[in-house]
Amino acid sequence: MYQLGPRRRWRPSKKTLIFVMGGLGAVSILALLLYQIPKVQEYVDWRIDEIQSRIKYAISPPEEAVFTPNPTLVAMVQETIAAFTPTPSTTPTTSPTPGPTATIEFTPTPIPTSTPIPDQVFLTGIRHEYQKRNNCGPATLAMALSFWGWEGDQRDTAASLKPLPTDKNVMPYEITDYVEGEVGMRAVVRVAGDLDLLKQLIAGGYPVMIEKGKDHTDGWVGHYQLLAGYDDAQSHFNAYDSLNGVFTEGQTLLVRYETIETDWLHFNHTYIVIFPADRENEVFRILASDQDETSNLYKAADRASINIFNSSGRDLFFAWYNRGTNLMRLADYGGAALAYDEAFNVYASLVPDDRPWRIL
Repeated sequence: MYQLGPRRRWRPSKKTLIFVMGGLGAVSILALLLYQIPKVQEYVDWRIDEIQSRIKYAISPPEEAVFTPNPTLVAMVQETIAAFTPTPSTTPTTSPTPGPTATIEFTPTPIPTSTPIPDQVFLTGIRHEYQKRNNCGPATLAMALSFWGWEGDQRDTAASLKPLPTDKNVMPYEITDYVEGEVGMRAVVRVAGDLDLLKQLIAGGYPVMIEKGKDHTDGWVGHYQLLAGYDDAQSHFNAYDSLNGVFTEGQTLLVRYETIETDWLHFNHTYIVIFPADRENEVFRILASDQDETSNLYKAADRASINIFNSSGRDLFFAWYNRGTNLMRLADYGGAALAYDEAFNVYASLVPDDRPWRIL
């Protein structure tokens, strides 16, 4: 019989270790070189960011965090408002101060009634772009500018609008600043838009950017969309959407009127019109009284108040939030604070999946 001795462990030779370490080093250098390629870097960063977000959301679900207004602070705000609310006076004032009960009178310049518009309009000449990560603002702006012959793309707009990769949001005022400062065209941002105004602008030859809400795979997000046509018979707008594929000339995303109305509420019915400077009078003629920003904000505050009485659930949250935003911009800070408090009281009552936790 043979007696088996202890089994010997395999140990790699020095030559094998050098070969393996050299191979790992070569792979690392190759990966580093490949990472310097913008498209590779973009692809890798997108995946890393996605993984980090999922881990973070799994550990601490953002939709479960709720802000509840402090009752003591709410009472203090109410007392402050009462103390500073002006009392009625027989002495006329020439410059009222914006406040909870103050009213600024605005008399718009008489504007001719707009002529009837067609039942169907589609504006051509827009170059579609599929957005990069968190790049709907720069991509949609690039599409809007392409209508006017601009030859850049979202890389150009993003370089100014969000130079930091971690910047995930672009505000409307940043868009107008870019258009007027970098492109040399004019841009107007207004709120309280409606479907009729969108159609009038499109019929006048002006694509319109709108800011809207969208339910995404991991919750509610803000999104920009470019509207370039409409069809009353089919009740839809023709939209260029940076999240919905690459469109060829004449192909667009068809969005129902009621869908636009529902999602647009989430951002105070905000819209952006871009146009050459020499066509300002034409655009203002279409905007009518909304050409004046203060008048437009009062209109938006009133519209939010109406929505409050006609809404429930998440839409009620947005109605209160919109009212707070409009009052804040009108310098009615006390009224805005109370409106925001009401918004977040509604927010706390929503089921987690309905909470627009990215709103701030």
